[in-house]
Amino acid sequence: MNIAEYQEKLLDKAIEAGFKEAEVYFERKNSFKCMLYEGQIDSYETSEDGGLSLRGLHNGKMGYAYTEKLDDVSMSFLIDSVKANADVLDENEGIDIFEGSNEYTPYEFYNEELETIGIPEKIELLRLIEQKVRAYDSRIVTLDYCFLQEYSTERSLANSKNLSLSHKENGLVIFLSTVVKEGEELKTGGYLKMTRDFHALNADEIARAAAEEALANLGEKSIPSGKYPIILRSDATASLLSTFMPILSAENAQKDQSLLKGKVGQKVASDTLTLLNAPFHPDALSGASFDGEGVATKEQAIISNGTLQTLLHNRKTAKKEGCETSGHAHKDSYKGTLSIAPQNLYISPGKRSQEELIASVSEGVLISELSGLHSGTNTVSGDFSVAAKGFHIQDGKIVSPVKQMTIAGNFFEFLNDIEESGSELYFLPAGYGSPSLLVKELSVTVE
Repeated sequence: MNIAEYQEKLLDKAIEAGFKEAEVYFERKNSFKCMLYEGQIDSYETSEDGGLSLRGLHNGKMGYAYTEKLDDVSMSFLIDSVKANADVLDENEGIDIFEGSNEYTPYEFYNEELETIGIPEKIELLRLIEQKVRAYDSRIVTLDYCFLQEYSTERSLANSKNLSLSHKENGLVIFLSTVVKEGEELKTGGYLKMTRDFHALNADEIARAAAEEALANLGEKSIPSGKYPIILRSDATASLLSTFMPILSAENAQKDQSLLKGKVGQKVASDTLTLLNAPFHPDALSGASFDGEGVATKEQAIISNGTLQTLLHNRKTAKKEGCETSGHAHKDSYKGTLSIAPQNLYISPGKRSQEELIASVSEGVLISELSGLHSGTNTVSGDFSVAAKGFHIQDGKIVSPVKQMTIAGNFFEFLNDIEESGSELYFLPAGYGSPSLLVKELSVTVE
């Protein structure tokens, strides 16, 4: 019995068991991971994880259960568990199973060719990259991370209202952390590359970028602590955006956990900032044609020229707000209940390159990396104080890396202090993207 037949049979049994309506969600993930150290395989792992969940409306309440076993015994277990789960709910949330959108955008998230390339060839590419990084400069000591992961995910959603949707995606990620030494100074630099096109990977380009990222950190100097104009590099900005995504959740706003509550239609950021949700962006590996409830996804502006256009809604929050869902229901896995998350959330790029932004700053700091983002941030107040790596800018030029810094500010003020977006766009594997940003100022404390 294939998965579609299993879903159909389970739905039939659920309706026979007294459910008014029901939904079956299936997911399977495959992953291959490999790490090298000095040309030898340090770790190697292949994994498969998958399962199925049942949501159903029973006695006016929506219950939920999941299983990893797809057999007839599991069908009875799921139905009984959903009934029991629904019975203990305190209130009827008033949300039914979704009947489907009028139209879904076709888009290919899966590259079949990537699956046909053997694991030995992928390991050999990683080995070649490591070799080229180590040979790039005599100051390169080693790589403490030389990592490759390939993954594929299948999802399907079917319900008793004749909705049947499926999604398949894959991708490959390479992460390198290079250790460099000059005199007594020891530094590292991280570099990440992701793609669905294996043949587009160039070992020389990746090795050069990884080596230069680390070498640039040598020769650090101290600068006085204080407030500086900041250029936040694209990858650092994407990480900050990812951390503060919860402020955009309508569920958090309705729980009084977001200061954007009641701000739709109001200015919440600089005129230069446009924040987009783009489930079909070609530079991102993530995305989907439907959300966790089966609602069609679409490209939309969340913030347009500084004005908040919408919060991120699923059907439950939209009903409570008296508006349409924005298609942002999210399931982390078949085990998870519905939450809210974007699909490829990114800040729209501007016209000038990062180099041109640097040239416009008489004195400031270029931030290239942030760490401690989860422990040093408060998504309710917007306050943050996090460790950072970066470079001192004087007279429009980078003059030296800066000793370990802490940057501090408030994210809501940060949004209003953005003066310009750079032209390049960088995405994290999780689908958060940004160009470099020129920001009026942030507090910089140098150790």
